[in-house]
Amino acid sequence: MQRPKIVRLGSVTSTQDVARELPIGSVVVADHQTAGRGRSSHSWEAPPGAALLVSFVLPPNPVLSLAAGVAAAEACGRRVRLKWPNDLLLEGRKVGGILVEASPARAICGIGINLTWAPEGAAQLDEPRDQLLERLRPAIEQWSSAPPAQVLARWRELSDTIGKKVRIELPDRIVEGTAEDIDESGSLVVDGALVSAGSVTVLNG
Repeated sequence: MQRPKIVRLGSVTSTQDVARELPIGSVVVADHQTAGRGRSSHSWEAPPGAALLVSFVLPPNPVLSLAAGVAAAEACGRRVRLKWPNDLLLEGRKVGGILVEASPARAICGIGINLTWAPEGAAQLDEPRDQLLERLRPAIEQWSSAPPAQVLARWRELSDTIGKKVRIELPDRIVEGTAEDIDESGSLVVDGALVSAGSVTVLNG
């Protein structure tokens, strides 16, 4: 298989913006993002060189967000767990996140991981960026092409959400209950109801 083209940049608006114009198999890495984005229009900020900021151009995949989470957690090491829908947790605090932008022809999978700096309340991995990227690239290749059932099974093993009481804020309502599982589409099952997206807070007790 042809090695993916890696584009290394200094400062960009977002690695997602650059990756959008590149062919499948491309990887974009930047030192700094001036307009990094997270899910739900949240911004992603980090000082230059303090985080792994990377976007992968991949074939479309309905469970890519979960597959990328599995790949990133495995690349980061055993201490990192997954919070639904797309956060990476280190000792219960956010250490990274995933943003997938999909079209019928391709998917742009952006991953940001705090390495030497973290916002207040978040965690940092304290890993060299290039070493982490070298582990992440084959993991993304493996899991983005794995059968969905295998992705879902591994995501469940790494989940820090399943089995906990959660509150999910949706545009029109708030759902509270026990996160029981994820279904075949990656939706969270909360007290028997399916939630496909939303901001999750884990409740104590």
